[in-house]
Amino acid sequence: MPEEPQPRYNLRISEMPSDERPRERLQHYGAQSLSHAELIAILLRMGNNRESALDMAKRIIARYGTLRGLARATFNELIQMDGVGNAKAAQIQAGLELGKRLRNDPRQDRRPVSKPEDVFELLGDEMSLLTQEHLKVVLLDTKNRVMEVHEVYIGNVNSSQIRASEVFRAAVKANATSIVVVHNHPSGNPTPSSQDAAVTTDLVKAGKLLGIDVLDHVIIGHPDEKGFVSLKEQGIGFG
Repeated sequence: MPEEPQPRYNLRISEMPSDERPRERLQHYGAQSLSHAELIAILLRMGNNRESALDMAKRIIARYGTLRGLARATFNELIQMDGVGNAKAAQIQAGLELGKRLRNDPRQDRRPVSKPEDVFELLGDEMSLLTQEHLKVVLLDTKNRVMEVHEVYIGNVNSSQIRASEVFRAAVKANATSIVVVHNHPSGNPTPSSQDAAVTTDLVKAGKLLGIDVLDHVIIGHPDEKGFVSLKEQGIGFG
Protein backbone atom coordinates (compact mmCIF):
# COMPACT_ATOMS: atom_id res chain seq x y z
CA MET A 1 0.00 0.00 0.00
CA PRO A 2 1.29 3.50 -0.75
CA GLU A 3 2.24 5.51 2.30
CA GLU A 4 -0.34 8.05 3.39
CA PRO A 5 0.87 11.65 3.27
CA GLN A 6 1.85 12.90 6.69
CA PRO A 7 0.08 15.99 8.03
CA ARG A 8 2.17 19.16 8.08
CA TYR A 9 2.43 20.07 11.72
CA ASN A 10 5.33 21.23 13.86
CA LEU A 11 7.31 21.98 10.74
CA ARG A 12 10.07 24.51 11.00
CA ILE A 13 9.11 27.62 9.09
CA SER A 14 12.04 27.03 6.73
CA GLU A 15 10.49 23.62 5.87
CA MET A 16 7.12 25.12 4.99
CA PRO A 17 6.18 25.91 1.38
CA SER A 18 7.39 29.43 0.61
CA ASP A 19 3.86 30.74 0.09
CA GLU A 20 2.92 29.66 3.63
CA ARG A 21 5.85 31.27 5.46
CA PRO A 22 4.85 34.37 7.45
CA ARG A 23 7.70 36.60 6.23
CA GLU A 24 7.12 35.72 2.60
CA ARG A 25 3.37 36.18 2.98
CA LEU A 26 3.97 39.61 4.51
CA GLN A 27 6.29 40.55 1.67
CA HIS A 28 3.87 39.48 -1.06
CA TYR A 29 0.47 40.25 0.45
CA GLY A 30 1.13 42.89 3.11
CA ALA A 31 1.14 42.73 6.91
CA GLN A 32 -2.63 43.23 7.05
CA SER A 33 -3.15 39.82 5.41
CA LEU A 34 -1.39 37.92 8.19
CA SER A 35 -3.06 36.35 11.20
CA HIS A 36 -2.17 37.39 14.74
CA ALA A 37 -0.13 34.21 15.13
CA GLU A 38 1.80 34.84 11.92
CA LEU A 39 2.70 38.38 13.00
CA ILE A 40 3.84 37.16 16.40
CA ALA A 41 5.87 34.40 14.73
CA ILE A 42 7.78 37.07 12.84
CA LEU A 43 8.51 38.83 16.14
CA LEU A 44 9.70 35.55 17.67
CA ARG A 45 11.96 34.88 14.65
CA MET A 46 12.51 31.21 15.52
CA GLY A 47 11.01 28.44 17.56
CA ASN A 48 12.86 25.62 19.30
CA ASN A 49 13.65 21.96 18.69
CA ARG A 50 10.03 21.00 19.49
CA GLU A 51 7.97 23.57 17.63
CA SER A 52 8.25 26.25 15.00
CA ALA A 53 7.91 29.96 15.71
CA LEU A 54 4.42 29.79 14.17
CA ASP A 55 3.34 26.92 16.42
CA MET A 56 4.74 28.76 19.44
CA ALA A 57 2.89 31.91 18.42
CA LYS A 58 -0.37 29.97 18.11
CA ARG A 59 0.17 28.53 21.59
CA ILE A 60 0.82 32.00 23.02
CA ILE A 61 -2.34 33.41 21.44
CA ALA A 62 -4.33 30.42 22.74
CA ARG A 63 -2.95 31.00 26.24
CA TYR A 64 -4.08 34.65 26.39
CA GLY A 65 -7.13 34.38 24.15
CA THR A 66 -6.83 37.74 22.41
CA LEU A 67 -4.19 40.32 21.53
CA ARG A 68 -5.61 42.47 24.31
CA GLY A 69 -5.05 39.65 26.76
CA LEU A 70 -1.50 39.20 25.49
CA ALA A 71 -0.82 42.93 25.76
CA ARG A 72 -1.84 42.82 29.42
CA ALA A 73 0.64 40.03 30.19
CA THR A 74 3.70 41.05 32.17
CA PHE A 75 7.24 40.18 31.18
CA ASN A 76 7.48 37.69 34.06
CA GLU A 77 4.23 36.02 32.99
CA LEU A 78 5.47 35.59 29.44
CA ILE A 79 8.75 33.96 30.40
CA GLN A 80 6.85 31.36 32.46
CA MET A 81 5.57 29.88 29.19
CA ASP A 82 7.52 26.94 27.84
CA GLY A 83 10.08 28.07 25.26
CA VAL A 84 9.53 31.80 25.84
CA GLY A 85 12.72 33.16 27.35
CA ASN A 86 13.83 36.70 28.04
CA ALA A 87 14.59 37.48 24.38
CA LYS A 88 11.25 36.28 23.01
CA ALA A 89 9.28 37.97 25.80
CA ALA A 90 11.14 41.23 25.08
CA GLN A 91 10.45 40.91 21.33
CA ILE A 92 6.73 40.36 21.92
CA GLN A 93 6.41 43.28 24.33
CA ALA A 94 8.49 45.60 22.14
CA GLY A 95 6.32 44.86 19.10
CA LEU A 96 3.07 45.42 21.00
CA GLU A 97 4.39 48.59 22.60
CA LEU A 98 5.35 50.09 19.22
CA GLY A 99 1.83 49.44 18.00
CA LYS A 100 0.34 51.16 21.06
CA ARG A 101 2.65 54.15 20.71
CA LEU A 102 1.79 54.61 17.05
CA ARG A 103 -1.91 54.32 17.83
CA ASN A 104 -1.74 56.80 20.70
CA ASP A 105 0.75 59.37 19.41
CA PRO A 106 -1.24 62.62 19.37
CA ARG A 107 1.14 64.10 16.80
CA GLN A 108 -0.08 61.54 14.27
CA ASP A 109 -3.46 63.22 14.04
CA ARG A 110 -4.29 66.86 14.66
CA ARG A 111 -8.05 66.53 14.35
CA PRO A 112 -9.94 68.48 17.02
CA VAL A 113 -11.18 66.69 20.11
CA SER A 114 -14.86 67.53 19.98
CA LYS A 115 -16.48 64.67 21.90
CA PRO A 116 -15.56 61.99 24.44
CA GLU A 117 -15.41 59.37 21.69
CA ASP A 118 -12.39 61.25 20.31
CA VAL A 119 -10.67 60.94 23.68
CA PHE A 120 -11.41 57.22 23.84
CA GLU A 121 -10.08 56.79 20.32
CA LEU A 122 -6.89 58.56 21.36
CA LEU A 123 -6.22 56.80 24.68
CA GLY A 124 -8.64 53.90 24.99
CA ASP A 125 -6.41 51.17 23.60
CA GLU A 126 -3.58 52.08 25.93
CA MET A 127 -5.45 52.91 29.11
CA SER A 128 -7.90 50.01 29.01
CA LEU A 129 -4.92 47.65 29.42
CA LEU A 130 -3.49 49.30 32.55
CA THR A 131 -3.62 47.34 35.79
CA GLN A 132 -3.34 50.45 38.00
CA GLU A 133 -5.22 53.72 37.88
CA HIS A 134 -3.46 56.35 35.77
CA LEU A 135 -4.57 59.96 35.42
CA LYS A 136 -3.57 61.75 32.23
CA VAL A 137 -4.23 65.25 30.94
CA VAL A 138 -4.81 65.98 27.26
CA LEU A 139 -3.64 69.50 26.39
CA LEU A 140 -5.62 71.29 23.67
CA ASP A 141 -4.98 74.42 21.65
CA THR A 142 -7.47 77.14 20.68
CA LYS A 143 -8.99 74.81 18.04
CA ASN A 144 -9.24 71.89 20.49
CA ARG A 145 -6.43 70.06 18.71
CA VAL A 146 -4.23 67.79 20.80
CA MET A 147 -0.93 69.39 21.73
CA GLU A 148 0.39 66.82 24.18
CA VAL A 149 -0.72 64.11 26.59
CA HIS A 150 0.79 64.17 30.09
CA GLU A 151 0.64 61.50 32.74
CA VAL A 152 0.03 63.10 36.13
CA TYR A 153 -0.68 60.29 38.60
CA ILE A 154 -0.34 56.55 38.97
CA GLY A 155 -2.36 55.07 41.80
CA ASN A 156 -5.74 55.75 43.34
CA VAL A 157 -7.38 58.81 41.81
CA ASN A 158 -9.08 60.65 44.64
CA SER A 159 -9.58 64.21 45.74
CA SER A 160 -7.32 63.95 48.79
CA GLN A 161 -4.27 63.06 46.68
CA ILE A 162 -4.70 65.11 43.52
CA ARG A 163 -3.38 68.65 43.51
CA ALA A 164 -4.69 71.03 40.89
CA SER A 165 -1.22 72.56 40.50
CA GLU A 166 0.15 69.22 39.28
CA VAL A 167 -2.75 68.63 36.90
CA PHE A 168 -2.49 72.10 35.33
CA ARG A 169 1.31 72.53 35.41
CA ALA A 170 1.90 71.17 31.91
CA ALA A 171 -1.08 73.09 30.52
CA VAL A 172 0.24 76.39 31.90
CA LYS A 173 3.73 75.66 30.58
CA ALA A 174 2.43 74.76 27.10
CA ASN A 175 -0.01 77.69 27.06
CA ALA A 176 -2.88 75.26 26.45
CA THR A 177 -6.33 76.78 26.15
CA SER A 178 -8.18 73.79 27.59
CA ILE A 179 -7.66 70.27 28.87
CA VAL A 180 -9.44 66.94 29.10
CA VAL A 181 -8.78 64.88 32.21
CA VAL A 182 -8.65 61.12 31.62
CA HIS A 183 -8.22 58.23 33.98
CA ASN A 184 -8.90 54.50 33.89
CA HIS A 185 -10.69 52.01 36.10
CA PRO A 186 -8.65 48.77 36.09
CA SER A 187 -11.79 46.85 37.08
CA GLY A 188 -13.08 47.56 33.58
CA ASN A 189 -16.24 49.30 34.80
CA PRO A 190 -15.98 53.04 34.06
CA THR A 191 -18.93 54.06 36.25
CA PRO A 192 -17.87 57.25 38.12
CA SER A 193 -17.35 57.04 41.87
CA SER A 194 -18.03 59.77 44.43
CA GLN A 195 -14.27 60.42 44.47
CA ASP A 196 -14.29 60.87 40.68
CA ALA A 197 -17.07 63.43 41.06
CA ALA A 198 -15.15 65.30 43.78
CA VAL A 199 -11.96 65.35 41.71
CA THR A 200 -13.87 66.72 38.72
CA THR A 201 -15.55 69.47 40.74
CA ASP A 202 -12.21 70.59 42.20
CA LEU A 203 -10.44 70.62 38.83
CA VAL A 204 -13.23 72.50 37.05
CA LYS A 205 -13.08 75.21 39.75
CA ALA A 206 -9.29 75.41 39.52
CA GLY A 207 -9.44 75.66 35.74
CA LYS A 208 -11.77 78.64 35.93
CA LEU A 209 -9.35 80.43 38.23
CA LEU A 210 -6.45 79.72 35.86
CA GLY A 211 -8.37 80.55 32.68
CA ILE A 212 -7.99 76.99 31.37
CA ASP A 213 -11.22 75.20 30.55
CA VAL A 214 -11.70 71.60 31.69
CA LEU A 215 -13.72 70.33 28.75
CA ASP A 216 -14.37 66.87 30.15
CA HIS A 217 -13.28 64.14 32.52
CA VAL A 218 -13.36 60.78 30.73
CA ILE A 219 -13.10 57.48 32.57
CA ILE A 220 -11.76 54.56 30.55
CA GLY A 221 -12.95 51.00 31.17
CA HIS A 222 -12.68 47.86 29.09
CA PRO A 223 -14.00 48.12 25.52
CA ASP A 224 -15.92 44.86 25.93
CA GLU A 225 -17.88 46.43 28.79
CA LYS A 226 -19.07 50.05 28.72
CA GLY A 227 -15.82 51.35 27.24
CA PHE A 228 -15.86 54.84 28.70
CA VAL A 229 -17.96 57.41 30.55
CA SER A 230 -17.93 61.17 30.09
CA LEU A 231 -18.57 62.99 33.35
CA LYS A 232 -19.47 66.08 31.32
CA GLU A 233 -22.22 64.18 29.54
CA GLN A 234 -23.36 62.74 32.86
CA GLY A 235 -23.49 66.22 34.38
CA ILE A 236 -21.11 65.18 37.16
CA GLY A 237 -18.76 67.87 38.47
CA PHE A 238 -19.62 70.38 35.75
CA GLY A 239 -22.61 72.05 37.41
